[in-house]
Amino acid sequence: MKFIAIAMLWVSAIGLAGCGDSRNAQGDTRARLLAAQTQSDNWLTHGRDYSETRHSPLTQVTAENVGELGIAWYHDLDTSRGQEATPLIVDGIMYTTSAWSKVQSFDAVTGELLWQYDPEVPGEAAANACCDVVNRGVAYWNGKVVFGTLDGRLIALDGNTGEPVWTTMTVDPDFPYTITGAPRIIDGHVIIGNGGAEMGVRGYVSAYKVETGEKVWRFYTVPGEPGKVDGEVSDAVLAEATETWNGDWWQAEHGYGGGTVWDSMAYDPELDLLYVGVGNGSTWNQSIRSEGEGDNLFVASMLALRPSTGEYVWHFQHTPGDQWDYTSTQHMILADLVIEGAMRPVIMQAPKNGFFFVLDRETGELLSADPYTPVTWATGYDLETGRPQINPAAMYSQDNSVWASMPGAFGGHNWQPMAFNPDTGLVYIPEQQIGFAYKGDENYEANAIGINLGLDLSVADLPDDPAVQAAVRQTVKGNLVAWDPVKREQVWSAPHVSGWNGGVLSTAGNLVFQGDSTGMFSAYDAASGERLWSHDLQTGIIAAPVTWARDGVQYVTVVAGWGGAYPMLMGGLSWNDGAPVANRSRVITFKLGGDRALPNAEPMLARDLVAVTDMADAATIKAGQMLYNRNCIACHGGGAVSGGTVPDLRMSPSLTDARVWHAIVMEGALTGNGMVAFDKNIDREESEAIRHFVADRARIALAAQ
Repeated sequence: MKFIAIAMLWVSAIGLAGCGDSRNAQGDTRARLLAAQTQSDNWLTHGRDYSETRHSPLTQVTAENVGELGIAWYHDLDTSRGQEATPLIVDGIMYTTSAWSKVQSFDAVTGELLWQYDPEVPGEAAANACCDVVNRGVAYWNGKVVFGTLDGRLIALDGNTGEPVWTTMTVDPDFPYTITGAPRIIDGHVIIGNGGAEMGVRGYVSAYKVETGEKVWRFYTVPGEPGKVDGEVSDAVLAEATETWNGDWWQAEHGYGGGTVWDSMAYDPELDLLYVGVGNGSTWNQSIRSEGEGDNLFVASMLALRPSTGEYVWHFQHTPGDQWDYTSTQHMILADLVIEGAMRPVIMQAPKNGFFFVLDRETGELLSADPYTPVTWATGYDLETGRPQINPAAMYSQDNSVWASMPGAFGGHNWQPMAFNPDTGLVYIPEQQIGFAYKGDENYEANAIGINLGLDLSVADLPDDPAVQAAVRQTVKGNLVAWDPVKREQVWSAPHVSGWNGGVLSTAGNLVFQGDSTGMFSAYDAASGERLWSHDLQTGIIAAPVTWARDGVQYVTVVAGWGGAYPMLMGGLSWNDGAPVANRSRVITFKLGGDRALPNAEPMLARDLVAVTDMADAATIKAGQMLYNRNCIACHGGGAVSGGTVPDLRMSPSLTDARVWHAIVMEGALTGNGMVAFDKNIDREESEAIRHFVADRARIALAAQ
């Protein structure tokens, strides 16, 4: 374990006089969270309050003076991958995370780094991450800072010193699980799920004692082998869920079911209900996963559980039998709304499938479901049955046809948090319009390493014609959408250059803050959507900002740094102005009158496309394309075009030296950087075919130049 002791204990003791006891356990965190609306100076949990509204009652920064915002301080992070964290602020101390599961503590006012903790995630863990080596933040409870690591550990740190208090392994390390989401803590129980459904795992959510790390309960979200029990709280309900599955889904070649709980949660203290979002099935292709039949509970669902025991209360499945990666792990928000003349306690969600859902959060009754983005896979929902009216053409797995869908696999809304302003009554959604072509893989065999989707991804490859590529890019859109959940309609929409835009913050100053892929961090009028202020942060922004106050001064903080699933997989479609987006990872804090300036942005390191003279025949290149799409595309991009976060293989010197190429691909020479050996998936001849496919992509790009 590496620990950087920047704040020594004597510094902590001296600082107490000026920081208002900020570095000791701050009383009863439970009581403070329950009274979050009176804790306007702090941001104590991932969504600011248990309802996950991401709305702050602070009003010093308003639509009238937001133009005076300037940088108070910034800190350059030591990781250059996607940054997705929501910082927590506890009485003037900031706790946040960066890529590779590192944790930082700052003096929130000055930006002084108090300590950093590096859990030393092994490089090979990157092969289990579908969507970059990201981390979305920590949880705080009575002086402890708790977070998950990419390789599946749950770690509690002393908030004063950053020293580890306990560590618990939450997953079986023999399976490709990851943790990228932020934990939540309810009555001393740390709630955490995991990811890995793209690789082939069985999902679950667990609770651990915050004092010791001891497991309290576990709820599996999909059934295991029929006739066998797990000895967990989910056993009773999964016996019934088994009836919605077919074939041998619990075996490796079929994906183990999937249904991972990799991000969103919310909690209602009055009902004592924990809400968790459940992800996609594994494999995506239902004909492989479940013989093309069944609802496959509880994939693509919302679950309501008792947080103390994990006991099942109710569920709602947004996408029965999901085969489009329409996860229900997107942000959930609790509110009380007047619907048809009666006040209803509701839970709201805009999951990937493109419909905005409002449910009674006590019973799970569906109150409304309306498209918040263009939708082609279904025409609507039957409010009595709660089931979607699916377009028959979307069922690609049944006849192995090609289905081009909106939303695509990235969803109409992904993990980037939305926000709810109770004053305007609007939900602010980071909406995106990114199509995707689905086709089953007729020659599918499960890989030991990397993604196992059951799809032929070559149908999603861009054509070589630059004009066509440019036209396709124009179809990819992103918007900040203001949605009225009572009137069930869009109120306004503010467009972005790219589909992959950042998370959202709402404030009582009539403002909505959001970043985008161009690096612009902006404030919008919450009622009209007018852009009132922007600041260039020199890198794509995907994380959600927070706002907080200290000594009567309001601050706004965002963690900036380009990355995540979209730029890695979609490569060139994520470019801005025909070039990949730079990653310059920073924590940046603003205040009225802030006068700091970012350093001049150094240009991205220019590298030339590599010209390979020993070109292979067309059959070898075609075989290499199929192998690339099965093994490499998730990180290095469609058509071997990188989105700027990881190396563009068309520019790799190893293309001209087969020995170096095979040392990397087959022997793991760059494992420490996250590039593991793929010798369990392919042989040397197949590795050579991939090299020639990438070389051909370089040749085509050179010709286009």
